[in-house]
Amino acid sequence: MSTMKYQQIPPPAHLKSYVRYFWTLDSTGADLSPKAFGPLADGYPGLIFQQSFGGSLLDQHNKELPEGFIYGQTITRTALYLEGHFRLIGVCFFPNVLRSIWGFQADEVTDTCLGLEVLSQKSYAFLSEQLFDAPSIPSQIEKLSAYLTSQINVHQSPSDHAADYAVSHILTTRGNVSLRDLQQQLQLSERSLERRFKQTVGISPKLYARICRFQAALQQLKSQQYTLLSDVAYDNGYADQSHFIRTFKEFAGFSPYQFQRQSVVYLSEIN
Repeated sequence: MSTMKYQQIPPPAHLKSYVRYFWTLDSTGADLSPKAFGPLADGYPGLIFQQSFGGSLLDQHNKELPEGFIYGQTITRTALYLEGHFRLIGVCFFPNVLRSIWGFQADEVTDTCLGLEVLSQKSYAFLSEQLFDAPSIPSQIEKLSAYLTSQINVHQSPSDHAADYAVSHILTTRGNVSLRDLQQQLQLSERSLERRFKQTVGISPKLYARICRFQAALQQLKSQQYTLLSDVAYDNGYADQSHFIRTFKEFAGFSPYQFQRQSVVYLSEIN
């Protein structure tokens, strides 16, 4: 029998503008068969550090992933596979903070990942040792928080206030926003806003708005707060049900009906 235990941990006060939450996922038991879980297009980048005990973390191409890595915006359906006993320690960041923490442009890691050792072998080795030596999950989160704080202090990259405002407005409206009005509010051309948004978030504001609409519809679908599927479509700004289904398939890899019966587990759904 194998079980997976998932939990979310709030960040310390000084990281609340960078980190939505930390999370851990533990696998225990005798069943060592591969288990699939999926990063879903949700508009948030993250970090994963794996501690496997005779196992490994593989991508959909059966390629072993680095021990610790940053991933950017996910825009295509992806499944990761876990083998053996393991613990994953993760960070869910806000959409616009990768450059502020590590100094690189967010679009460098869109739909891909970057090993932490590539950024700094020395700081990565120190973090790895600390995480393995930490006696508890709270202690591990404390070490990971200290690592993130040190990266912020090293890079001290200034925020792009226009991009930050655009992110906040798109999130607040759940993607139902006029980008033309947003450009006028910021006094930026379409091209300038798109360039700055990509550097900060990793994708265009139009695509980010589509992901936010998809996520709002997904949450309504999960909560079963609808009578007809067309209700979900219209409530979230889709022209019709077929448009909603096409978008859902694009980001989830399944139709809304298939999604409710699929076997890939998403982190937020693990109890």
